[in-house]
Amino acid sequence: MVLVVAVLVVVFGFIVGDPWTWTERALVVLVAASPCALAIAVPVTVISAIGAASKFGVVIKSGEAFEQLGTIRTIALDKTGTLTRNDPAVVDVRTSPGISRGDLLSLAGALEASSAHPLAAAIAATVSGAPAASGVVEEAGCGITGQVGDARVRVGNVRWIDPAGLSPDADAMAGEGMTVVVVEADGQIAGLIGIRDELRPESAETVRLLRAQGIDTIMLTGDNASTANALARQAGITNVRAEQLPADKALAIRELTGGSPTAMVGDGINDAPALATATVGIAMGAKGAAAAIDSADVAFTGHDLRLIPAALAHARRGRRIMTVNIGLALAIIVLLFPLALFGIVGLAGIVLVHEVAEVVVILNGIRAAQRPAALSNARSAEQPSAVLASTH
Repeated sequence: MVLVVAVLVVVFGFIVGDPWTWTERALVVLVAASPCALAIAVPVTVISAIGAASKFGVVIKSGEAFEQLGTIRTIALDKTGTLTRNDPAVVDVRTSPGISRGDLLSLAGALEASSAHPLAAAIAATVSGAPAASGVVEEAGCGITGQVGDARVRVGNVRWIDPAGLSPDADAMAGEGMTVVVVEADGQIAGLIGIRDELRPESAETVRLLRAQGIDTIMLTGDNASTANALARQAGITNVRAEQLPADKALAIRELTGGSPTAMVGDGINDAPALATATVGIAMGAKGAAAAIDSADVAFTGHDLRLIPAALAHARRGRRIMTVNIGLALAIIVLLFPLALFGIVGLAGIVLVHEVAEVVVILNGIRAAQRPAALSNARSAEQPSAVLASTH
């Protein structure tokens, strides 16, 4: 549009018989409309903000991810390893008649030794000298299968393996907040293993901080409804979607993003499809699976959940700075264009205004690199989290 206007100005000069004056004005118009400040308004802010966030354990992979992070209105949180400590432990074992506790744990431990799932580590830690398993195949969101000695063994959740006669025990264990793992040998239920992963101490505080920012929280978990609801109540989350396979999580995120910008927070391989589907995928990178980190747009190098509301507040502040920069840059162009067109301001004045505007935009963008109080407070789980006053 600017180029067309400049050509028309030159043509007008020939029409009125003063081509030199109007050609000069056309060139001044081109300079006045140059988007110098506009071109750097966003990049300088994004680079400053991303650099600052990385110093506090929030790795943002792209400028687009940073901009999207500032729009988030809904957060979906995985349970195991995200809301919980990621340090699960076996707290209960129920066996079928004729199966000892040691035999049950040995069968399960033989398979779980090759799995990267946090619950697998809890089972493997209870067994020393477990027999080697062969032909191990992991079914994402369900469990694991393999050969242990002469027995074909399956270890998985209650949706995948029916506890049969031990169903009452499974229900009771789930009601106490345990994740129930069923062990099957040669088609027969060998027993149940109850694993509990306690909530992170900052989980409830994180949910409160998110709610204070006007962000809805949802728990998405592959665990059963009883266990999920028990932990959700402790964290203050009212919206729970349990028994979600990886594909179900991705479908739920797709549904949520249709209503508002949604972030998914997870750390396991089961979360990877949902992380890739979300507006912004956030991986808890300290102990997260490589697939989850690769699928995410943002990764935390620490494990403190309070980084989530702090990072969101940081991104929102960055977007506000970008908006101000863009508005200022556009206002300069709109103001200078008619002044140049009618010869009110000459080339030197136009250039001076542009240079001043660029300096102002740069200085404003650099403000995004200021140390966010919320991120600073979230660095240490021992320190109480401050209200996100400065960046909310």
